[in-house]
Amino acid sequence: MVASSSVSRPLLRINAQFVAIAHTICSASAFIAAFVIGYALHFEKIVRNEYFGYPDEWFPSVSATIGDRYPERSVFQILIALTSGPRFLLLFFSYIRLYKPNSSFPKVALISGIIRTVTCGGWVYITSTDDHDWHDIFMISYIVLTLPWDISIIKLTSPGTTLKKYRKLTAYAFFGTLFPLIYLFVQHKIHHTPGSYSYYAYTEWLLIVFDILFDSWAILDFRDLYLEIRPTDLNDEFFSINFRVSPYSAGADAASSSNFSSKNYDHYGPEKSNFKLSDNFIPKNSEFNGSYIQIMINIVNAYMFWTIFTALFLCIWYFPLWYMGISGYELVIITSLSPILLKFKKLREFAYTYPNKIRFYACIFGVGSFMISDPMLRLFSISIGNALSFIGLTSEVALLGMTKSSTIIRSYATTFMLGLTLTSIGKFAYWTNNPVWPILNEKTGGLNKIGIVIGLLAAHYTQFPKALASKTKDYEDNVSTSWKYVALAFGSLMFSWMSMLTDSSVIITWVWDGYPISGPTPVPHGAVTLSVMLFGIYFGFYNPRSYKLITGLGIIGSVILYSFHGWLGYFGGMIYTFWLTYVSQICFEQLSGYYDNIAKVMFAALSVTTILVLMHVWVVAYAFVPGGPLLRERTDIVLGSSVLLIAMFVYGLKGIELNHIKVKKHISKFNNIIVSLLFLSGIIAFNRFQYSVPKPYHPKSRLVTAGIWTIHFGLDNDMWASEYRMRDLIRDAELDVVGLLESDTERIIMGNRDLTQRIAEELNMYADFGPGPNKHTWGAALLSKFPILNSTHHLLPSPVGELAPAIHATLDMYGTLVDVVVFHSGQEEDEEDRRLQSLELQRIMGSSDRPMILLSYLVTTPHEGNYHTYVSEESGMHDIDVTDDDRWCEYILYKKMKRTGYARISRGSITDTELQVGKFVVPFPDEYDETYSQDVVPEVWMNVDRRFPDIFRGDGVRDHRYHVFEEPKYYI
Repeated sequence: MVASSSVSRPLLRINAQFVAIAHTICSASAFIAAFVIGYALHFEKIVRNEYFGYPDEWFPSVSATIGDRYPERSVFQILIALTSGPRFLLLFFSYIRLYKPNSSFPKVALISGIIRTVTCGGWVYITSTDDHDWHDIFMISYIVLTLPWDISIIKLTSPGTTLKKYRKLTAYAFFGTLFPLIYLFVQHKIHHTPGSYSYYAYTEWLLIVFDILFDSWAILDFRDLYLEIRPTDLNDEFFSINFRVSPYSAGADAASSSNFSSKNYDHYGPEKSNFKLSDNFIPKNSEFNGSYIQIMINIVNAYMFWTIFTALFLCIWYFPLWYMGISGYELVIITSLSPILLKFKKLREFAYTYPNKIRFYACIFGVGSFMISDPMLRLFSISIGNALSFIGLTSEVALLGMTKSSTIIRSYATTFMLGLTLTSIGKFAYWTNNPVWPILNEKTGGLNKIGIVIGLLAAHYTQFPKALASKTKDYEDNVSTSWKYVALAFGSLMFSWMSMLTDSSVIITWVWDGYPISGPTPVPHGAVTLSVMLFGIYFGFYNPRSYKLITGLGIIGSVILYSFHGWLGYFGGMIYTFWLTYVSQICFEQLSGYYDNIAKVMFAALSVTTILVLMHVWVVAYAFVPGGPLLRERTDIVLGSSVLLIAMFVYGLKGIELNHIKVKKHISKFNNIIVSLLFLSGIIAFNRFQYSVPKPYHPKSRLVTAGIWTIHFGLDNDMWASEYRMRDLIRDAELDVVGLLESDTERIIMGNRDLTQRIAEELNMYADFGPGPNKHTWGAALLSKFPILNSTHHLLPSPVGELAPAIHATLDMYGTLVDVVVFHSGQEEDEEDRRLQSLELQRIMGSSDRPMILLSYLVTTPHEGNYHTYVSEESGMHDIDVTDDDRWCEYILYKKMKRTGYARISRGSITDTELQVGKFVVPFPDEYDETYSQDVVPEVWMNVDRRFPDIFRGDGVRDHRYHVFEEPKYYI
């Protein structure tokens, strides 16, 4: 564009305000017209969704209104196409109107606005009916890009003006609406709540209103901005285009014309100050300012790092799980040692120059691996993402070290730990699953699409300062110990954070000891664990001087955690948790001091992490790994080693000082973020708390339906999370009591999950997790519709093989006390173990004279060997079906109850073991029925409550059907 010096009158003069008006009218009319036409012509069709229709749903979503039906779809697309011209002009005029030299915000606004407009075209012209995935991707991208657009426009608006206030309020309303939007979507998609989608539609339409309203404020902003076309010479045909900022008057010729540096004249308030780039992004060669934008970018980056790192081990576990031993795929664990590759100059230069690109590719390969269906290829993709994540982390630590500023380094360490805490909060909200993990997808409750878009945007906007010329005062004496101690400590911390803090339930399951409850429960006390993590992060940044005292307390806390159960053990665990987060910033600071040799130091540190992870696996998998007996049940060695290595580092440090004047620039922002996360944790705990009392399916018949199922750690045959389908099968089979085996997933290699939480909450059942992860078993859990009055956890004799867990619980069934035992025997190869276990279980069953049900995994052939120990006069137990010769592992035994039915339901692709189900009538107190019969009763004689669900007959549902007998067996 050429600025004209001519004073001639313009050939064309347009007030930019009309562009903003045209944009508002066209965009609003497109949605209004589509809504009116759709409501008039296709009301019941557009309010219908995949689960419900009218009258359960009564209000249409935006997508259904604008994209599903003719003619409203065509009317909308025509009007929204007319919006495109004013839209691009609005972006351009906003750039001119709000342009400020030495600020990157005009460019951010222009670029994000253009991309955002293109993504709008994506979800408008690719409807959910055409391609649901791409429609969602464009829609999510549009919403995410609204953040930099709104922030940039608000930042560039003159401070203290009414216009800025309007824009802020509109942006707050837009992003505030996202919270009920997500909540209502979860209620619809996961809980299938009738009417929730209509309320979701209300919030979705509100987003449209706030989005249009935000851009409509340009009508006020553009009142004094004009586009003029003037001749450059009165004697020729050439002309120039000028932008003029002037008061609204007929004599506008007197106002100055401008090119791209127009003065920000505002009618709505005084101009107070110019916006500075340093208020929002890390400037080159200057101190990190701790802006909200950069803090949130670093937190998101850390969230993605922990997502990828924890997913690696979870997906590795799938392969030895199916091979029943070392599979070879475990070698990908070495991708965590990728920082050694920074020894190569070319890679080092690239990583230091483009840290954002390293993050970007890590997110694509790691988080984006959910798009790969083949388990092996998915694992390889995650491995590449993990390698890039550690290269990115190492590069960033080195760049931070080059700044020679403790404030920068500790601020980054704080965001890294807040990212870790955010992953734990996310898992707290999603029943211990990380919603962005590649074992999840759209069908199993994953939010992978949202996650990858947010991750890629954060990666793209990642910025780091260049090295300063010399050391700053608050840094020069702070690197005070050998790199070997730093490597040992950082490697131990990485292990400790991952093993104990990546889920709020881990420490709670360590101290869980059954019923009656005498300690914390995952809900609501998971919020307490998260709060302690946040407090540790805060005090570690704000006042790190007491690090040696806190370390002493942390050591004591770890001993208490290991030694005690209940509230005392949890108290020790919280002290230990506080310590692990408190010392994080100090360790990062020491690590960054070795930026010249960062590849070597990080390689050593992550080698320590890898060794500790393997030790952590060996303590429970000793029967399946080489050298297993050396670490059998030695959690004390693993925990003690990690604690010792961190303590050696801390007590070897000199005095740590921190410039508190500089800290004050950051602490208020961290305060706000930490308070927000505390508040979010409390909301999640409140929302997840079970308020209703569980009730059995058929109380009038005094019927109990009990099942036993080996769930294979919640990973299905194709490496997808299986909680959804497990929940649905348990619900459809109408199980009042179910024993789950191979259920302890609160370990690094299983992702630190608790499979009982989602199932128990969504089916409204009581849950006993069983022996915790520090008891070194593969897990046994009990879910019940009946109150659990008492439960005792047993570890049965296992001198050679894997430990055999058992739960002996007493339930209140219709006023009658009934014992339920859940048991998992040792593996086939260890015959002596299984013999000793059968004798101990016989003793446990025989010790009670109450009615009893055994839900078990016995590893024996019917009527042979140890079978006669389980089914014997000493135990008093009877086999639910002595004619079933097809069993090997799962058995249901009982005594003093009236057996009415038995069924076997195929597993589908969820696991490698079927679900076995038995039906019993509970006797009244003091009227125990010792009789049992093999006589089959015609189905027509059966009370309807005593029949098994018809849904599994024939071909069944979701690959679940009655098999072996093809039909359930019923008895007198």
